[in-house]
Amino acid sequence: MDVDKQMEIVERGAVDLISVDEMKKKLAKAHAEKRPLRIKLGMDPTAPDLHLGHTVVLQKLKQFQELGHTAIFLIGDFTGMIGDPSGRIETRPVLSREQLLENAETYKRQVFKILDPDKTEIRFNSEWFETMNAADMVRMCAHYTIARMLEREDFRNRYQNNLPISVHEFLYPLVQGYDSVALKADVELGGSDQIFNLLVGRDLQKAYGQESQCVLTVPLLEGTDGVNKMSKTYGNFVGIDEPPDIMFGKLMAISDGLMLRYYELLSDISIEDLQDLKGGIQRGSVHPMDAKMRFAHEMVRRFHGAQEAVEAENQWKKIHREREVPVDIERVTIKRVSGPVWLPGLLKEIGMVSSTSEGRRVIEQGGVYVSSRDGLTKMVGESLSVEAGELTFKVGKKKFKTVVFEG
Repeated sequence: MDVDKQMEIVERGAVDLISVDEMKKKLAKAHAEKRPLRIKLGMDPTAPDLHLGHTVVLQKLKQFQELGHTAIFLIGDFTGMIGDPSGRIETRPVLSREQLLENAETYKRQVFKILDPDKTEIRFNSEWFETMNAADMVRMCAHYTIARMLEREDFRNRYQNNLPISVHEFLYPLVQGYDSVALKADVELGGSDQIFNLLVGRDLQKAYGQESQCVLTVPLLEGTDGVNKMSKTYGNFVGIDEPPDIMFGKLMAISDGLMLRYYELLSDISIEDLQDLKGGIQRGSVHPMDAKMRFAHEMVRRFHGAQEAVEAENQWKKIHREREVPVDIERVTIKRVSGPVWLPGLLKEIGMVSSTSEGRRVIEQGGVYVSSRDGLTKMVGESLSVEAGELTFKVGKKKFKTVVFEG
């Protein structure tokens, strides 16, 4: 593919590209030399699972991979022990090496739901940092100044507000930047909040006598609440390993505006088809609910398979259409428990009844329904417990809530 066509794909959905001219030159040189570019994406395994927010940048790495370039997925088992201070107003808790390695195993498995395993290098940055001695680390630090570090907004804000900055946090951008030196990266990808760290990589490569990498950032994906970035911390995430019906249900519950944002950043839809979709919704020729269903189907198919996507869609239709359950139901996340859940207590905890005695009474009167694969089922008077899972409850005629058990 010629350079202009590659640039069209590379720039789709990008926030920063530093720089456009350098990228064009690298692509042209790679084509002339018949040498694939080395495209680096690093992630610290600070949580056990990947979610759709992670897949925005993984999709970009996949695009480079499909253009014939080498995808390097770097697991930051060493940087994870430092903790990325990006966007933080306080020092991040340090994870143990055991926790990080356990999380890294799930990353290695889940990332291949997106990337081609035969064309991907999986690396760990402990490969080079555990062989570094103290003198090597001091020499690396000599290539950057405290003044430059304080140009970074989160560090500057904490410094000006007399909030603590640990010395090891200053090391994080340098350590991430040195990864690019060790891997001889031509391009580094990251979220838009990573721009400072990625630019440090450019500076360090130059200091170590290498050609500076290009930097490409992608937007941070808003979570299902449409406000905060997707994160397990906020409970607004869609995990790529979640059961198909839960994934489908979460995506059907997002707003229409957020749906279009998800289409742009996550879907394989072409730029032309996306514009047609937006126009159809504006003109009223495309119903947003149908568009959302197509998107949810695409995501479940991508991460679980075609048959699972069909089954998840049929189950959702059975619950929400045939039983007239609203789509925009409030979702409540609570800690998972082992064994059956006492229903009166659960209804009180999620605010659908004022007391457990009221919960008992409403159940005995036949006023409580719970979702199942066959739709909403009335709870009989003796049924005072349910199995933990994703459950939609109806109390009376108009109260609906969906409960998701996590942890």
